[in-house]
Parts: sequence; C-alpha cells; structure tokens
Amino acid sequence: MTPQYGPDSRYAWLRLWVSLGLMTIGASGMYVVSVVLPAVQADFGVDRSAASMPYTMTMIGFGIGGLMMGRLADRFGIMLPSAIGAFGLGIGFMAAGSAPGLLLFGLAQGILIGALGTATTFSPLIADTSLWFDRRRGIAVAICASGNYLGGALWPPITQHFVETVGWRTTYLGIGLFCVVTMLPLALMLRRRPPALPSAAAASASNRPTAARGVDFARPLDMSPRTLQWLLNTAGVACCVAMAMPQVHIVAYCTDLGFGAARGAEMLSLMLGSGIVSRLVSGAISDRIGGLRTLLLGSVLQGVALLMFLPFDGMVSLYLISAMFGLFQGGIVPSYALIVREHFPPAEAGNRVSQVITATLVGMALGGWMSGAIFDATGSYHAAFINGIAWNLLNVAIAVMLLRRAGPLRPRSSATAGTAPA
Repeated sequence: MTPQYGPDSRYAWLRLWVSLGLMTIGASGMYVVSVVLPAVQADFGVDRSAASMPYTMTMIGFGIGGLMMGRLADRFGIMLPSAIGAFGLGIGFMAAGSAPGLLLFGLAQGILIGALGTATTFSPLIADTSLWFDRRRGIAVAICASGNYLGGALWPPITQHFVETVGWRTTYLGIGLFCVVTMLPLALMLRRRPPALPSAAAASASNRPTAARGVDFARPLDMSPRTLQWLLNTAGVACCVAMAMPQVHIVAYCTDLGFGAARGAEMLSLMLGSGIVSRLVSGAISDRIGGLRTLLLGSVLQGVALLMFLPFDGMVSLYLISAMFGLFQGGIVPSYALIVREHFPPAEAGNRVSQVITATLVGMALGGWMSGAIFDATGSYHAAFINGIAWNLLNVAIAVMLLRRAGPLRPRSSATAGTAPA
C-alpha cells in the first residue's frame, strides 16, 4: 500500500466524503416513510397503527440487513454492498410507490428499502471508514456517522414539498431514480480495499494472541472476543433504550403538555441538529482519549440530560434540554465502532460493527415501545423517563467495567494507534 492510498491520506479523506454522501442519501429509507405516513394512510384507507407498520418493517430490515452487509463488506469490500444499496433503494422506492396495497408497500419498505438499501449505508460505511484512518480515526468515523443525522435534517422537508405538489407515489418514484443515479457512481469510487486489511499470508500473524499493534486479539480486555462482543451489544441496547425516550416521544410529550405537535417537531429537529455537532466534537475527543472513554463520557452526559426532563416541563426549558440531549448523546453510537477497531482484528470490523449497530437499533425499537407502554399504564411519561435513566445506568456500568480492564490511557503512536501493517 503506497502512502498515496494509506491511512489518513488524501485519498482516505476523499473516501470519507464519498461515504458521507452515500450515508446522507441512504438515510432517505429511514426518514421518508414517516413523512408520507398520513398520505399512505389516506390512500390505503387504514388506521394509524396499520399505517405505522411499514416503518417498523423498515427498521427490522435495517437491522437484519446491516448484519448481512457487514459480512459482505468484510469479504468483498464496501463497493459491492454500496452498489446493492443503490439498486435496493432505487427499486424499493419504485416498488413501494407502485404498491396496490399496504402489505406490498410494507414488504418493499422492509426488504428492499430497509435490508437491501439503507442497511448498506450505515454500519458497513462506518466500519470501512474506520479502516482508512489511524491518527484521525475518531473524527473520521464521526463525520461519516453524521450522514445519518444530516439525512434526517434534509429528507423530511424535501419529501413533504413534493408530496404536497405531486403526491406521495410520484415522490417515491422520483426518490428511487435519484438514489440509483447518485449512489451508483459514488459506490464505484470505493473500489480500493482498505489498507488496514492484511494480506492473506499475513492474516494469521495479525490475529496471533499478541498482534504487532500491541493488542491481544485472542483475549481483548482479558476476556474472550465473544464475551466482549456481547457486552458491547448489551451496552448498545441499553444506551439506545434510554435514547429512544425523548427521540421517539418528544412530539407526543409536547402535545400532552399542551404545546402542540409543531413545537415537539421543532424540538426533535433541534435534537438531531445538535447531534451532528455532538458527533463531530466527540470524534475529535475520541482521537485523544479512545473509544471506551468517549462511550462513558457520552453515556454519563446523556443520563444527566434525561434527569433534566424530570423537574422541567416548560416550553423554553424543553427546547434547551432537547438541545442539551442532542449535544450529549450524538457521539455514543460512533464510539462503538472505535472500540471494535481498538480491540478486534481489522478484518472483522464490518461484521462486529454491524452487530453493535444492530443492537442499538433493537434498543431504539424497544425503547420506543417501552415508553409508550409505560405511558399507557401510568398516564404520564414520568415513569418512562425513569425507565430510560435506569437503562442508561446499565450502559454506564458496562463502560466502567470495560475501562477498568483497559487500564490507564496510553498515548497513541504510529506503532499502536490501531491498524495492522498493510
């Protein structure tokens, strides 16, 4: 691997911006379906709960597809999953826009848009980005992961405009065509394999109990790789059960308080916008303190923000707390990718990062449902916030335990900063 294409090279930064573009476009699969929900409900003549099922199917497909695409990226490189994503989103949006009924619409959302589309543009891209950076890995992963929030800021207003002018079906057809035309050329720009992946001859050497980079891949943090993976997966579920409470229910919470859904939507937008800032700042911090300490910092601060929702429920205070929550939690999910890169072989990054990201999606789905169920049982969101805080404490406990095993912070150097020799 020549320096021109090595870690932290100009080419690596070019790939980062390409990945950011792919993730921003691919995020359409997550956010567009929520915008068209009222129009879909009216078109198919179903109730609100039935019209909401395609979103659930999309998220399930997103999680399952992430696991498959992570393994595919490990074996063949990121270009193939990205190209599949371009066609998955393109065909998926066109099929959903032409669906004669809710069942086919939901299947197109879950299988084509979720599993074969959006799933290719999140965890596999994050894992691939982590393989192209050494000294600036934290900020690079953060920039890439910001594409999901950036898509959340861009796609809803664009989609709403076209739904109002040409209808949801034509809008879906247009988005599908746009995804293919824009994503396929971007995918082809990612043909080169990452420098962090050792050659076949050197693969066994990089996976020896003590690798050249000073990390014990056989016993990461003095435990089996499977145990560490399950702890990270559990932490991912726990942090996102807590994260889901305000993100999923802030609009309903504001409606219950009498502020209206529009104010709640503004608070949600403020959270996501602040989350972009959080991811970038956390990425810069993680380059100095590592993934585990970044996870602990973000988790503790997220818990503080959740606590603030309990005594304060005025409109101005909720705007401030929403911004605070976004600023505190945005760096948590990318930190898992950094932890994987710090403690597992590079050749396993796609699979292992995808596992943790899927766990965070499970946490978001579980947290959204739990908060609603607790509200139905108690008549308020007070207990739901306490439930979120309890799950957040579990995440903090796992991070503290892993940090104790990691020992004191060691300065990063070219010899130990995180990539095996190319």
